[in-house]
Amino acid sequence: MVLEDIVSTNQRSKIVEYDDCIFLALKMMFLIQFEIVLAKTKGRIRGLGSDYLLYALIDSVVTHYYAIIETMGNKIEDLEDHLFEGLTKDEISSEIQSLKREVLKVRLAIFPLREIINPINKSESRLINEKKLHYFSDVYDHIVQMSDTTDIYREMIWGLMDMYITTISNRMNEVMKVLTIIATIFIPITFISGIYGVNFDNIPELHYKYSYQMLLTVMLIIFLSMLYYFKRKKWL
Repeated sequence: MVLEDIVSTNQRSKIVEYDDCIFLALKMMFLIQFEIVLAKTKGRIRGLGSDYLLYALIDSVVTHYYAIIETMGNKIEDLEDHLFEGLTKDEISSEIQSLKREVLKVRLAIFPLREIINPINKSESRLINEKKLHYFSDVYDHIVQMSDTTDIYREMIWGLMDMYITTISNRMNEVMKVLTIIATIFIPITFISGIYGVNFDNIPELHYKYSYQMLLTVMLIIFLSMLYYFKRKKWL
């Protein structure tokens, strides 16, 4: 059974105690896995024993997880800065989705580690020295901290997605506001030009020499007056 677990590359992180050995399967991020068979042999471990070697290997995996989590934290901060600056490129949306998948992978890899360290701390196997259990307790604390951090990052990523959608909506609202103001300004101008564009002979000022210049002046005054009004209302 141990040999079958060793050759299985899709093995879930786990721990199994046998009479003469302890088997562990751990995942090293990303997509790397190694298995440990802890047996009572005469290997040279520089006097610290095979149980300390087990701790050192697990601690190495956990330390590598820290580096990955720190990298994800930096990515989240960069995306937050971009969104606060108002950048709404399509690449940001894909980066958020990719980061969300990465956090989920790390979270799924970290969660089983608790199930591994807990049995070691409670193990009565002669292969684990009681004096070295505090090493595994320290690793367990690190795992809990990483698990909490990934949960926080997960919530932050959802917040980034909401922020991205809000930014897109705000920019769309700004565009719609400008278009509405432009349409509003041209309503009275279009109305005036529509009246003087009809084919009637008896229209006041139609045959006056300066009617065209007067009409343009009135339209310009209306345009400037409405701009002033909109800015005073802080709509622009």
